[in-house]
Amino acid sequence: MADIRIRKRKRMRSKEVKPLSQELESMLGAHVFGEDDAVDRAESTDFDLLFVGNDILGLIIEERPFLTVRGILKYRPPKRFVTVDMGAVPFITNGADCMGPGIVDADPDIEAGDMVWIRDANNKVPLAIGVSDRSGKELLEKKAGKAIKTIHNVGDKLWKSGE
Repeated sequence: MADIRIRKRKRMRSKEVKPLSQELESMLGAHVFGEDDAVDRAESTDFDLLFVGNDILGLIIEERPFLTVRGILKYRPPKRFVTVDMGAVPFITNGADCMGPGIVDADPDIEAGDMVWIRDANNKVPLAIGVSDRSGKELLEKKAGKAIKTIHNVGDKLWKSGE
């Protein structure tokens, strides 16, 4: 088990799970956990976590839900993605913020401040979750500078807690 502190884990009621899953579905365009699934909410050091069974598949930052990298792998959403070239992959997986010139594709519906998931160009595998500093159209312009602030990535303590 990794060094992530999880406390106050509590089972959510179905009437709490339903609006959460509907918000995630409309945001990401994929069916995620439903009100019949056993969903727990817990506090961690940086943000709240959503457990589906014993897997951490979601997180809540500033009352905004999103899927973790494992959640993206499980549910395969078609929206809110940003694709980076293979040269950016080692940096993203080490927790670096995503820079504009490394972006090769992005969902045009992204707005500045939206939570997004970052994937690689060859395999389309999720690498990280972050907050976009730019809109989808601005991301495609490849302007220099930070484009996405990374929150959670493959290999961090949240990822390792699921191993």
